[in-house]
Amino acid sequence: MKTYSTEKIRNIVLLGATGCGKTTLAESMLFEGKVIERRGSVDAKNTASDYTEMEQSYLRSIYSTLLYTEFMERKLNFIDTPGSDDFAGGVFSAFKVCDTGVLVVNAQNGVEVGTEIFARYAQSHNKPLIVAVNQLDNEKADFDAAVESLKNAFGKKVVLVQYPLAVGNNFDGFVDVLKMKMYKFKGDTGERQDLEIPDSEKEKAAELHRILIEAAAEYEEELMELFFDKGTLEEEEIRKGLRAGMKTQEVMPIFCVSGKKDIGVKRLMEFIINVAPSPEKAREYKTVEDEVVPCNAKGTPSLFVFKTAIEQHMGEVSYFRVMSGVITEGADLTNAANGTKERLTQLYAVAGKNRTKVTELQAGDIGCTVKLKSTRTNQTLNGGAAAWQFYPITFPQPKFRTAVKPANAADEEKLGEALNRCHLEDPTILVEYSKELKQTIVSGQGEHHINVLKKQLSTAFKIEIELFNPKIPYRETITAPAIADYRHKKQSGGAGQFGEVYIVIEPYEEGVPEKKTFKVDGKEITLNIKGTEEVALEWGGKLFFHNCIVGGAIDARFLPAILKGVMEKMEEGPLTGSYARDIRVYVYDGKMHPVDSNEISFRLAGRNAFKEAFKKARPKIMEPIYNVEVLSPSDAMGSVMSDLQNRRAMIEGMSSDKNFEIVKAQAPLAELNKYSTTLSSVSSGRATYTMQFAEYRQVPPDVQDKLLKAYVEQDKDE
Repeated sequence: MKTYSTEKIRNIVLLGATGCGKTTLAESMLFEGKVIERRGSVDAKNTASDYTEMEQSYLRSIYSTLLYTEFMERKLNFIDTPGSDDFAGGVFSAFKVCDTGVLVVNAQNGVEVGTEIFARYAQSHNKPLIVAVNQLDNEKADFDAAVESLKNAFGKKVVLVQYPLAVGNNFDGFVDVLKMKMYKFKGDTGERQDLEIPDSEKEKAAELHRILIEAAAEYEEELMELFFDKGTLEEEEIRKGLRAGMKTQEVMPIFCVSGKKDIGVKRLMEFIINVAPSPEKAREYKTVEDEVVPCNAKGTPSLFVFKTAIEQHMGEVSYFRVMSGVITEGADLTNAANGTKERLTQLYAVAGKNRTKVTELQAGDIGCTVKLKSTRTNQTLNGGAAAWQFYPITFPQPKFRTAVKPANAADEEKLGEALNRCHLEDPTILVEYSKELKQTIVSGQGEHHINVLKKQLSTAFKIEIELFNPKIPYRETITAPAIADYRHKKQSGGAGQFGEVYIVIEPYEEGVPEKKTFKVDGKEITLNIKGTEEVALEWGGKLFFHNCIVGGAIDARFLPAILKGVMEKMEEGPLTGSYARDIRVYVYDGKMHPVDSNEISFRLAGRNAFKEAFKKARPKIMEPIYNVEVLSPSDAMGSVMSDLQNRRAMIEGMSSDKNFEIVKAQAPLAELNKYSTTLSSVSSGRATYTMQFAEYRQVPPDVQDKLLKAYVEQDKDE
């Protein structure tokens, strides 16, 4: 395979809803570039893209797949992405290394949920879009309805470059109003005839040509002046205007294709080559220090790893984009994150399951290497003295969380290793062992995402797992001062145990100083604070431990043991076993024995005195509250709002964004279990949301009563 210079490379991401035909379109693109000799199909499970056992099982894309084709002396790298938002991580990584998106639309359905979602993602990543209306050969195809749905969704951005003469079984060609030609195709070979537009279509074609020229002229001042002078624009001038409009995301050109019959695919690729930017002319890439690194083959060699996969016959595969310079086989590079030296023993151009060995890749190109020692997704490798670290991919926040454990307890360690490997391949799968909850928590983009993970663990790793609702990380604190004492005494032959501790506790509030006098249970106590230890708690909040001992009632050497006992109970709160926070503890008196007093005695005395005082201090349970932002179609708003209110959510604001409504709310984490599944149900899959931790807030009294009863029952069972 030849080496392609930067200006002859185009990097494209294929986007669209599940079932729109991205993978089938990709097969035709590979076929047209002679990268494959015959086209496969999703149903036959022999496509270059969906080649994993999991994808062939579901008959859909689950992972993003890098492909390339060679056409018109150019190299087109393109990434086939999943159509479900549950697997959006692959889309986000593709946006990092691709410069233009092809939004594939099913001619039977027009704009679908996935179309809207991925178009929004493209906009947020500043990616220009080309629209390919696919499956025009299907008997239920309706091109006009599809275009109307595109106009409703994206307004005047969409502009026709082509329109079909017939759709369904008779679809065999289209009129191209950019080139002002008609293209006819024979069978499904991709062979086309370039013909003159028939008289019956000339008026319609001329009108659409005029609209296309006006759209092209609108975004380039020089072209606008030319248009006013001449009343028209040449083909290359139209391309220039479309290029300018696409760059600012103001224009979305529409093309007609049938990926299955290879109709219009070649023409789409021609347009990509002529209009989509090469890597050197696309957006700039910045390092974390905001240094712009030009995409130039003459620069220092540098690459960014955007995906890591583990494959049966190749081991760990690292997919990368060359950010600068020329990457050569055998090159020695340095990982900017950890300083590790890496040697690129092999380089490949990638067409899904097919890899072609290459000796070098120039700036802007995309490829893969194998068996890097310490380099993973989101890391940069540099040559020379460069220490660039490019901004990492920002993956979407998880929307679904579940607790997981192996069906066979003996698989505990094996499961941990498997989950870490799954996270390596899909960074949107987050795995955490919660010491607080004593559970392994797995988070993902949706219930389907987690179910696919479960199946993968079963088939690839031979581990059966159980999924169940995760516990909620509640917090416990107090609302009033309280006093308690506890004597720990144990005599069992030989040295005994003795320690007695008197304490006062009160709520800690930021900016409020400690007290010197308390009136508790009718008693007034005045304290003399001799020393204070402030503990910033790992789980949030603080503990202040005040030494108020007078007259040597307790030796100073036992105070750390008392604090340790208090901390033990802070880690396992007296109400529900959750972490306690924001408390002041005053140790003001006690007793000790000259022989039997020791650290363990005062640790237990301090622990139990704190427990007793806590229960008398009007304790409360606090729950995690999350900021939730829902993007919903207007016609689903009633159901969305009703469901949020049923989840104890507080609506904080509403706004509009084109055909969508944005709802901002705060809701308890306890009420958001499986929210992604419910939201999909009430909005017919058209709404999406994000959630982020906001604060801890006191639970309502009725909820606290339920939690306390549940904890008592749990204690009985144990």
